[in-house]
Amino acid sequence: MMDTKSQLELIKRGAHELLLETELYERLATARPLRIKAGFDPTAPDLHLGHTVLINKLRHFQQLGHQIIFLIGDFTGLIGDPTGKNATRPPLSREQVLENAQTYRDQVFKILDPEKTEVCFNSTWFDALGASGMIKLAAQHTVARMLERDDFAKRYAGNQPIAIHEFLYPLCQGYDSVALRADVELGGTDQKFNLLVGRELQKHYGQAPQCILTMPLLEGLDGVNKMSKSLGNYIGIAEAPQEIFGKLMSISDDLMWRYYELLSFKTSQEIEALKQGAREGRNPRDIKVLLALELVERFHSKTDAEKALADFEARFQRGAMPDSMPEFNLQAAPIAQILKQAGLVASTSEALRMIESGGVRLDGSKAESKALLLESGVTVVLQVGKRKFARVSIT
Repeated sequence: MMDTKSQLELIKRGAHELLLETELYERLATARPLRIKAGFDPTAPDLHLGHTVLINKLRHFQQLGHQIIFLIGDFTGLIGDPTGKNATRPPLSREQVLENAQTYRDQVFKILDPEKTEVCFNSTWFDALGASGMIKLAAQHTVARMLERDDFAKRYAGNQPIAIHEFLYPLCQGYDSVALRADVELGGTDQKFNLLVGRELQKHYGQAPQCILTMPLLEGLDGVNKMSKSLGNYIGIAEAPQEIFGKLMSISDDLMWRYYELLSFKTSQEIEALKQGAREGRNPRDIKVLLALELVERFHSKTDAEKALADFEARFQRGAMPDSMPEFNLQAAPIAQILKQAGLVASTSEALRMIESGGVRLDGSKAESKALLLESGVTVVLQVGKRKFARVSIT
């Protein structure tokens, strides 16, 4: 096993904040396996690369010999995490939560060792806690403290409604740490308030308070906003190899290094060698290819990664279109509506932005007008960006 200093160095790689470093150093020095917790509410069926930032850090702890607890929030998922939300989020049904939870388990073991990972569901202790237990738990925090949380404070100041059940979410997440006797909890930077609640509750229940490790929120393909399925700037780990590869090749050269730091399993020394190569004139595209190959192989296979590279080179370096693409029969409509109906954009406003920026092509030629009407009797190949294609027949 690594010495304590080296363990701490690996743990801090890519992290945003560690609270408290002295406490974690002391626990690592005991040489006992620590209980490392990260919770995921199964609010959507698929994980994307943004989720894997935490999972990759769990893998680091796992490599150091610590006990990983992958917590699926099947109970808290019914509440709906209000973090970062400017409006009350509707809770999911238990059937939706359980269905999504199964896909999480299938996907997370592409990164973690299933034989060394403890998978828990927080309904286990919350179902047993009951109504009276929940009231006692709610007594451990005040409304004033809850309103210190940035998103709650903004909504309160803006006269936006805050439902009572939303105040329960941080308490439930904190109680998870009590139930699991966590030594360390991981979360995104937007989860810091909830993670601190866990420390306070552990003290109340006579436990040593957990250390907190916050990880950065991974920027999406646009390099600006947090990776999010709703924003369409995400890379799903269950997506097709060619889709993952193509999306990774589309990121900026600056964002590439951010992805290397938070997503690659290469050592810090290996990444620094790649940076040195770039400084000495190596083409950033070639370095990006290495990242795309690594991630496609992780979530699919080496053969799939090599095929994705060959497909990318054929399609984008030599201008070839894919052999197969989705086909649609649609009624005559303005091009923005056609792009949305074909699933090439999330909204007509996004379609208009893409046309304006030159990112839409018809049969290989750039779409020049946002007012273009696709009339009946024509069949065209529509392309959005570098990766999205569809063959559309207008009826």
